[in-house]
Amino acid sequence: MILKNGRIIENNKLIYKDILIDCGIIKQIDDNIDGEDVIDLKGCLVMPGAVDVHVHLREPGFEYKETILTGTKSAAKGGVTTLMSMPNLKPCPDNLEALNIQLDRIKKSAVVNVYPYGAVTVNEEDKKMADIEGFYNKVLAITDDGRGVNNIEILKEAMLLAKKHNLVIASHAEDNVYKYLPEGEYVAVRREIELAKEIGCRYHFCHMSTKESFDAIRKAHKEGYNNITCEVAPHHLVLNEDMIVDGNWKMNPPLRSEANRLATIEALLDGTACMVASDHAPHSKEEKTREYDKCLNGIIGLETMLPIIYTEFVRTNKISLDRFLDIMVYNPIKVFGLPPRKLECGYTADIAVLDIDNIHTYEEDEILSMGKNSPFIGKSYYGFNVLTLVNGKIVYKK
Repeated sequence: MILKNGRIIENNKLIYKDILIDCGIIKQIDDNIDGEDVIDLKGCLVMPGAVDVHVHLREPGFEYKETILTGTKSAAKGGVTTLMSMPNLKPCPDNLEALNIQLDRIKKSAVVNVYPYGAVTVNEEDKKMADIEGFYNKVLAITDDGRGVNNIEILKEAMLLAKKHNLVIASHAEDNVYKYLPEGEYVAVRREIELAKEIGCRYHFCHMSTKESFDAIRKAHKEGYNNITCEVAPHHLVLNEDMIVDGNWKMNPPLRSEANRLATIEALLDGTACMVASDHAPHSKEEKTREYDKCLNGIIGLETMLPIIYTEFVRTNKISLDRFLDIMVYNPIKVFGLPPRKLECGYTADIAVLDIDNIHTYEEDEILSMGKNSPFIGKSYYGFNVLTLVNGKIVYKK
């Protein structure tokens, strides 16, 4: 397969190059490659497929919301070739047997690379430690995402095990007293940073959304604790609480004040947040069209993550092309120890192709996720993905 007339990012510039792919591997990148099986990319941006470390695939247990097949097809549509799937499932992967059920289904159904998290506590109930010793060699990270671990004894024990087995703990930082309030996040963040500093484990904060949280993480970095990392979600970068319309704007952490939105942007720009993750969380239409207070938390995001970040940050020159690759591909790989991916000869051909010259309006009828719960329906962006390769095979083509 030859990808012709695409533009790659080289030294922070867009350069036209052809790419030869053979047996799933990038074999040649050059000015003019001749051959058969040619795809004309018409000047689109060619990049390594994005890496999303925060995705809810819902299977097993909640297949009426999403399946591994539909979720990974949605990822492929969005240009995401590697994702990490959250453990709020049934059965919860808090032991090897339950994890193996999920791994078997991933092997059968996934069209992109999927790496599941193990749980920190049994059924994510914050009462008893999960059997981390039984499954540590099958995962790269553990989390109780969807709820915070407030049992400090268990959290310290999990941190020690994570350090022992070189796992990342990914935290949904939420203090039980304050819950969804800004304090609910940053009180937990401050507490967990001190524990992570004490234990010395790799500790990652999910979907950070408050100025105080970023200030605490920034301070830890200045003190040399670079094993403490965090992500931000596209919705916290571009939406605030004054924009809320209905249940499709409801998530956890919730949309915050404009001041917190600006703090989230600042954290991404100054490197306090080293990556973007979608927190893709599909729900049924019934679950998202109730009265707002009764709607479940969560929005889909796999298909809009790249165009939002490209349009709002690259096209506006807030971040460079190289930084775009760092936050969408290379930093997630580095922090979580995922298999490396680069747009270079010898690497696996996991590739996304973005149309960066034409604006596109995102419509509900194009969504491949089973969930249609997005506040970005009807919004227009540049950089929507048009072609995705995983292991050199086409898994999405517009």
